[in-house]
Amino acid sequence: MTEQGSSSTRAPFSGVLAGKKGLILGVANNRSIAWGIAKAARDAGAELALTYQVEALEKRVRPLAAELGATVVGRCDVSETETIDAVFAEVEKLWGKLDFVVHCLAYSDKDQLDGRYVDTTLENFNQSLAISCYSFTAIAQRAEKLLKDGGSLLTLTYYGAEKWMPHYNVMGVAKAALEASVRYLAADLGEKNIRVNAISAGPIKTLAASGIGDFRYILRWNEYNSPLRRVVTIEEVGETAVYLLSPMSRGVSGEVLHVDAGYHVVGMMNPSAASKMADLLALLPAEK
Repeated sequence: MTEQGSSSTRAPFSGVLAGKKGLILGVANNRSIAWGIAKAARDAGAELALTYQVEALEKRVRPLAAELGATVVGRCDVSETETIDAVFAEVEKLWGKLDFVVHCLAYSDKDQLDGRYVDTTLENFNQSLAISCYSFTAIAQRAEKLLKDGGSLLTLTYYGAEKWMPHYNVMGVAKAALEASVRYLAADLGEKNIRVNAISAGPIKTLAASGIGDFRYILRWNEYNSPLRRVVTIEEVGETAVYLLSPMSRGVSGEVLHVDAGYHVVGMMNPSAASKMADLLALLPAEK
């Protein structure tokens, strides 16, 4: 794949989050987008608190937190309201306030991401919307009183919220609802100088992406057809997050900012990609 620009071309963010305290939910490993955001925020000077979703992830998250000098404030399974309450109680005890919260949480039954959306069960629909969308509102409810001096709420979405994407099904519906939530939360919380935004990241090879069928094909398609002729990295998403979490974006709220090498502006296959169709098709499973 095409190489990304060197680090020397990246914007210097040193110190823009100095003195800021932030909670990041959803770090799973050092390849996750949440990790890219956490590392960039720490490099920008922020003091961080992290959570883990299930007990099995704790042993992965604690070493990552130690690497950043971050505090692990406990398990946060957003399907269990009491764990959300416990995390925010721990943050209040730790700092007494917050400057930003980053929500990197989503879930759907992997088996129902294949096949047809029309076959989605009510149980999976409700669970997908609750975890992938409503949890952001639940977190905003609890963060509001700790964002005493204003601040920033940030979540992650994907282009499948706007257009049909293969193997995305109910997650596309959940992300569309999440993007609408960003706009309504921005309107509700703006009078307290709390900004609410989302990053729509392009496809990145992460643990979460492993649940999406034909992911290598999707990744390569984006590389061949995006205006920048490449895919993006967790570092690039992280640096964009720093912008949205810092005073540099103090006039930005209710925004869905695409970090996808420009793919969202494309209307049809790039002619230069046509010669590479054989490579693309080779990534798809043979028809049975």
